[in-house]
Amino acid sequence: MLARVTTFSIAGLDARHVTVEVDIRPGLPGFVIVGLGDAAVREARERVRAALLNSGFEFPLRRIVANLAPAHLRKGGSGFDLAIACGVLAASGQVPARALDRRAVFGELSLTGALRGCRGTLAVAEAARRAGLDGIVVPRERALEAALVEGLEVAGVRALREVAALLSGGDPPPLPDAPEERAARGGGAGAMPDLSDVRGHLAPIEALRVAAAGGHNLLLSGAPGSGKTMLARRAPSILPPLTPDEAIEVTRIQSLAGIHRAGGLVSERPFRAPHHTISAAGLVGGGAWPLPGEATLAHHGVLFLDELSEFSRPAIEALRQPLEDGHAAIIRGQQTAIFPTRFMLVAATNPCPCGFAAEPNRCRCSESDVQRHRRRLSGPLLDRIDIVQAVERPTAAALGAPPATSSAAIREQVQAARERQARRLHGTGATCNAHMDGGLVRRHVRLDDGGRRALSDAYESERISARGHDRVLKVARTIADLAGSDDVTAEHVLRALALRGHERLVEAAA
Repeated sequence: MLARVTTFSIAGLDARHVTVEVDIRPGLPGFVIVGLGDAAVREARERVRAALLNSGFEFPLRRIVANLAPAHLRKGGSGFDLAIACGVLAASGQVPARALDRRAVFGELSLTGALRGCRGTLAVAEAARRAGLDGIVVPRERALEAALVEGLEVAGVRALREVAALLSGGDPPPLPDAPEERAARGGGAGAMPDLSDVRGHLAPIEALRVAAAGGHNLLLSGAPGSGKTMLARRAPSILPPLTPDEAIEVTRIQSLAGIHRAGGLVSERPFRAPHHTISAAGLVGGGAWPLPGEATLAHHGVLFLDELSEFSRPAIEALRQPLEDGHAAIIRGQQTAIFPTRFMLVAATNPCPCGFAAEPNRCRCSESDVQRHRRRLSGPLLDRIDIVQAVERPTAAALGAPPATSSAAIREQVQAARERQARRLHGTGATCNAHMDGGLVRRHVRLDDGGRRALSDAYESERISARGHDRVLKVARTIADLAGSDDVTAEHVLRALALRGHERLVEAAA
């Protein structure tokens, strides 16, 4: 007898339709899985056999062939276990085969028959809805994730016996409690770091405010212990909340990467801070089976690179194209994966090897040491950073003073500026000033005579490149948005040029 079960295979950030065909017929007992599966798929034979027997079902002592179609598509992971088990049950007559016609199934089996969640459940649920299916059966720990897709009946089950009961006509179990309900029962998360913890640093806080308001890249340069990391880790606290579409996208990415906690929608913007020993593949994505890197995990959030000059040259140079285009294309053999990388880059570096270049009485580096240190950051990479801010050691009086501001106060200003940008850029595909292309910059950045002269002087004196010209305009547009101005004036342009204060760094790196 032949049975067909619908499931999906994870490929990059997408899920591809797979039909599991199970054929059982007389012959020497055997169980074969074909269809270009990896080791985890081949090992599903033993998991399915043990799960069926330990759940009280019969495992047919016949020749069983499970084909994962289409055969040319590479398939990996343990998410095919449940589909293969349901196919065996349907082909052997232990559950009605027609119950699988309008449902997808996705999950890993333990040897006891219990179900375990798999990465990519949200992407699979979205693909099931696009395929026109009515419902999906997933492990209970991933039910809330699948339920984020509207118009799809989600059955979250704990064990194979519950799946068989459901396919035999039983009612689907109710969904688990929503995350907010669990939090109300005492499961709340910790508070986000706040700018009220910062003392002094008025100029760096202002630079952080402008960067957050427009989604601009920011480099903090200063001595060790001056507060660079403290400031950077508070960047997410001043960003506006995720929109519903952004939250779905972040949840999908974290689910596919296997880092999404069970249940519900991601509510906070991601903050990723990889160690400086990370490889290029770890930063932008890659691997034999392409997986997202830290740049994609920071999508719609903040990517913090501490000690930027200590990262390997190939790793940070690999960021150049994702920073410019907003995505990374990873090609492996005949497979291409496109990973989104719309993040706000916040980086921190020391001005010299010892870190005390701004304090001559403490710095022991020679001029050649300083130049060699600065050359570790290439000119093309620095040209993609919109704002460079020096972070100076706070005074003793500043350390004892009350906080100058809080994240809530800054976030209110940032959100107001983002709302102005959203209205102006509606329908263009860009969501903030940093995402504007050249055409949008020319359309939406109107300079007065003084602003045009200031920008022209900076360009003619070779202080900025052609790319830097447009990036200054974007930052100036953000400064005007924070001020509530429709026009970009000379004051806004001059402030943007002052914030883009890394001409000497670019010259040293050239």
